[in-house]
Amino acid sequence: MSAPALALDGVSRRFVKPLDLAERAANLLGAGRRAQVVRAVDGVSLDVAPGEVLGLVGESGCGKSTLARIASGIMEPSEGAVRIEGANRAGLGREARRRADLAVQMVFQDPMGSLNPRMRAGDIIGEAPLVHGIVGRGELADYVAGQMRLVGLDPALRDRYPHQFSGGQRARIGIARALAVKPTILVCDEATAALDVSIQAQVLNLFAELRRSLGLTLLFVSHDLGVVEHISDRVAVMYLGRIVEEATTDALFARPNHPYTQALLAEVPRLEARKRRFSALKGELPSPLAPPPGCHFHPRCPHAFDRCRIERPALREVAPGQRAACHLNDEATRSSSRA
Repeated sequence: MSAPALALDGVSRRFVKPLDLAERAANLLGAGRRAQVVRAVDGVSLDVAPGEVLGLVGESGCGKSTLARIASGIMEPSEGAVRIEGANRAGLGREARRRADLAVQMVFQDPMGSLNPRMRAGDIIGEAPLVHGIVGRGELADYVAGQMRLVGLDPALRDRYPHQFSGGQRARIGIARALAVKPTILVCDEATAALDVSIQAQVLNLFAELRRSLGLTLLFVSHDLGVVEHISDRVAVMYLGRIVEEATTDALFARPNHPYTQALLAEVPRLEARKRRFSALKGELPSPLAPPPGCHFHPRCPHAFDRCRIERPALREVAPGQRAACHLNDEATRSSSRA
């Protein structure tokens, strides 16, 4: 089997807020203040096969965007390794690291915030390929025009500034900028969240077409389960920095295993004739400054028992191609073996 296009091996990311001067002074008097540590990503391992679309879902604040930035090379992990086609990115030499960084590009959530307002669209798209020697200055105009056509933009608009485009057009500029350096992997961080539903559908169809025509691999981060169901081959569910379930899209939506996944899917609006009582997921996402011990989900889980409050569940296979991190699976196995 070929190596995964993108692999995250035990990746964690901590953010530390050191003590300020007043807190250090208070400690001299025995206050016992400590630096605040946020574990935004906590031991995540994921593989994305070449040409696959892996959807990453979870509530706001669960660490999805941090993980996306680690995968794309914008942020370094505190622990663990990021592998591009089997090669550990941290151990690569300068030139190999540059190629690995170009191979993974990110499409951001807010196109207006990620596009330089003082640069014209053609310059935004053409800057990186020119700097990295992918295209010469003499061929740059034709190259940029080709990239704009690829994402459904009229090259005649290349001299406009970002504020002169619609939201959907700005999203396409962001995609064209990412594709301009010829990546093999796109990391899309809520890339359609800021768009109207009709424009969102157009951009999703564009991603699907680009995947087919260019053979791209996608890590698609979203909180919208409907979008993820539409575009993804597999789905990973994240909760408070950890992956709690991973499965093919069909299996996850048909047979969710983890209680958190079940709760998320129960809240998805459906066009059904029968009446259904809406039941919101109880409680709020705990603070990453003080995550619960054991299973992070246990304060909100209706099935939690003593073991959940003490021991972190391992992510293990519960069905072919489906993994979940839940002690209920161990208890069910034990009950069936005793029977």
